[in-house]
Amino acid sequence: MTQFPILTLLILLPLLSAICLIPLKKREESAKYVALGLTLVELALACWTWSAAGGHPASGAPPGFFLFEDFAWIDTLGIRFTLGMDGISLLMVIMTVLLTLICLLVSWRTIHERTALHYMLLLVMESSILGVFLSLDLFLFYLFWEAMIVPMFFLIGIWGHGRNLYSAVKFFVFTLSGSLLMLLAIIGIYLIHGRQSGIYTFNLTALIGTSLDPAVGLWLYAAFLLGFAIKFPLVPLHTWLPDAHTDAPTAGSIDLAGLLLKTGAYGLLRFGYPLFPEASRTLTPLLIGMAVCGILYASWIAFAQKDMKRLVAYSSVGHMGFVALGIAAWTPLALSGAVMQMVSHGVTTSALFALVGMLAARTKTLEISAYGGLWSKVPVLSCFFLLFAMASAGLPGLNNFVGEFLILLGSYKVQQTATILAFLGLIMALVYTVRLVQELLFQEERRPLALTDATSLEILTLAILALSVLFIGLHPGPLLDMLALPVNILTGGTP
Repeated sequence: MTQFPILTLLILLPLLSAICLIPLKKREESAKYVALGLTLVELALACWTWSAAGGHPASGAPPGFFLFEDFAWIDTLGIRFTLGMDGISLLMVIMTVLLTLICLLVSWRTIHERTALHYMLLLVMESSILGVFLSLDLFLFYLFWEAMIVPMFFLIGIWGHGRNLYSAVKFFVFTLSGSLLMLLAIIGIYLIHGRQSGIYTFNLTALIGTSLDPAVGLWLYAAFLLGFAIKFPLVPLHTWLPDAHTDAPTAGSIDLAGLLLKTGAYGLLRFGYPLFPEASRTLTPLLIGMAVCGILYASWIAFAQKDMKRLVAYSSVGHMGFVALGIAAWTPLALSGAVMQMVSHGVTTSALFALVGMLAARTKTLEISAYGGLWSKVPVLSCFFLLFAMASAGLPGLNNFVGEFLILLGSYKVQQTATILAFLGLIMALVYTVRLVQELLFQEERRPLALTDATSLEILTLAILALSVLFIGLHPGPLLDMLALPVNILTGGTP
């Protein structure tokens, strides 16, 4: 265990922060400032863990983990509070804390009812997601995995619009259904390992060595894959996502696209492939097929959308298809690209949802046909929109290009046809992105909309994301160096 339980503190601090807001539910301004202050403390702690990345491996930690904590919890069932951080989980943690800060900022002047509750749910969501990214015990992982569903359900159901209750229930049913099957698979591998070794444990490192009958392993992996594929989401399990995004508040959409989708990809590479190597190889063609179908289908459907938010939602399905393709290739290059794409998509798509929310707050419409001529009317917002749209399209020098390039390069070595089809999806994404930019920014104004340019708070929010886009796009070396060791270990290399 590390000398100071920094990982435990990272998970518990947002939860404790949410509890601190309970007495402030009638003092909305105070609640916002308390939540913001504690989130900045959380960001500082997350950045401190980055400084530990170059240090010696933690004592007793699995290979590649530089921070490790292991506490007794429910020993009679073999359940322990085991946390670990390597380069992959570090990037996920930094992204989670940063995007939670963005969620607080975009809600600052748009949430006027039950403000304290709204911020409490965002902080509980942050705690749950951090638990997913840091857990090395399958029971603990599942506990945090399920906990994510509850705050998102209420965020959509209370502060959403349109068919928000329908979308919240649909999200809940889809994700819970896949999760329950995954729970059965977790119990299955727990019992099999116990019978073989005499030691009943949920520890990931111990369970990775479990000997499985090929047929049993295939069923167990299929249950894991289904749970993760729904959260990605992969076509045809994606239908909950556009509805949830369209009807969610801006902060809910950012949490969904930037963080919740990444838990599915992270679970697949951290738990699915290592626990079931033979079964994962058997079902790799299925994963590749779902990934490519998602890339092409989502790009095609996005082009036909008339609602800005729905268009960005379908673009998320396509971008996460690239992540699935990189994981399915399971080469160091493709897997590094998949993790980079997870981070890049989190930043870029969150920025686009933030911008769409800012425009909708001014005009009360999400219809693309209502806009036009924004470049001359709101130049600051337009510049940010152009930057993030081009980043989403994969323009060289911006963040998405790094992940997509590495995925295509790494995947081509093992699956040429799928890589070529995925590249066609990139071209289609460029087409619908350019069309969106053209209609919103440069086409003649269609309606006389009352628009004001970005406020100082909005500029600060978007500038944080813009700097992230430029840093990843222009100087990805430090992030790739951080991924080199854990990716090498996952793909079968030496520590």
